[in-house]
Amino acid sequence: MIEIIDLGLIHFKTALLKQKQAVLDVASGGPDLLMLCEHPKTITLGRKYKEANLFQSRDSLNKQGFTVVEVDRGGDVSLHAPGQLIFYPILNLKRNNLGIREYLKKLEQVAVDLLADFDIVANGDDGNRGIWVGQRKIASIGVGVSRWVTYHGMGLNLYTDLSLFNVIRPCGLDIQMTALSGETKKYFDMSEIKCRSAENFKKVFGDK
Repeated sequence: MIEIIDLGLIHFKTALLKQKQAVLDVASGGPDLLMLCEHPKTITLGRKYKEANLFQSRDSLNKQGFTVVEVDRGGDVSLHAPGQLIFYPILNLKRNNLGIREYLKKLEQVAVDLLADFDIVANGDDGNRGIWVGQRKIASIGVGVSRWVTYHGMGLNLYTDLSLFNVIRPCGLDIQMTALSGETKKYFDMSEIKCRSAENFKKVFGDK
């Protein structure tokens, strides 16, 4: 059984604390979870981040309303903002008979299937983890694992202000970011997308 928890718009650090408590609960035998949420303007720096991929000083970013946080996930620099749907799966890999590579591919498939619902052809990339529409990146992935339980996850741009990405080199790559609204020229309700996302997640991972 996978429980779905909607955290709404929540500060990144608060959500991280909730994830870490959930990791302990799941590792102790509790049910797997999927947390869905949005964050205020936040820049996260993964274990492999390079300071050169921040185009402004941290003080300058703070003055513009960004929270800058060093985090214990894989990857480089990433950005969260309203209009980006965050997926935080808290899954017991051993209980689900999943290796980390298979887990990542399934997580990508959740987004690929969701985008296909809107006639967008997207794909993952084993070399540059995330979801791509052509050469444009629409979702970023960075995960952590503790006690064989996953945390952190994926950020999918729905109607995110893409100009915010100008202050970083996303994932350490010189790439163009995109969003569902830009690809379809339509606006979609976040609640609707969360419902579809939960359904796709349960379908891909199995609602046991």
